[in-house]
Amino acid sequence: MISKRLMKDIEFIVELDKMKSILRQTSLINEDRREDDAQHSWHISIMAMVLGEYSNEKIDICKVIKMLLTHDLVEIYAGDTFCYDKKGNEDKKEREIKAAEKIFGILEEDKGKQFRELWDEFEEGETAEALFAASMDRLQPMLNNYNNDGGTWRKFNVSKEDIYKRIEPVKKSSDQLWEFVESMIEDGARKGLIQH
Repeated sequence: MISKRLMKDIEFIVELDKMKSILRQTSLINEDRREDDAQHSWHISIMAMVLGEYSNEKIDICKVIKMLLTHDLVEIYAGDTFCYDKKGNEDKKEREIKAAEKIFGILEEDKGKQFRELWDEFEEGETAEALFAASMDRLQPMLNNYNNDGGTWRKFNVSKEDIYKRIEPVKKSSDQLWEFVESMIEDGARKGLIQH
């Protein structure tokens, strides 16, 4: 007989397919198509595997990857809120907490709690793992924008100051990656990809 626990796990997995239809503002590099949440989550998880060695602190890379694969699951119900959308960000936290309760509530309590703890840790951004995970989450769209002739930076007239504010977790988590980020932003500004 199939257990109730397994059925809940399968229900959760089927629900996660909706990630593939949540479109983000960031376009794929060299394509006129926006990425979806599943593509973003995969990309930043691979980035963590590749770039983990540049963390200033010793980190548990498996935990970082779990956070990266978990942190946007709430967008199945809350939707993706563009990081530079001031109005949309006003109630983002409230919408995402409700969504977290719903999505992780599909699972049995113990497993749902594990996912929720990863999500909460990422959102709080206080551990070395959460900070590095946030760095990957912020760096990936920047790489796309830089390599897409300004992408959403140009489309939404994002200022250099706002970009620096958004990418701040990198400054706290990796000196080497921060040096790269600074050079990319300054070069983007020189090339006119970013408004001054």
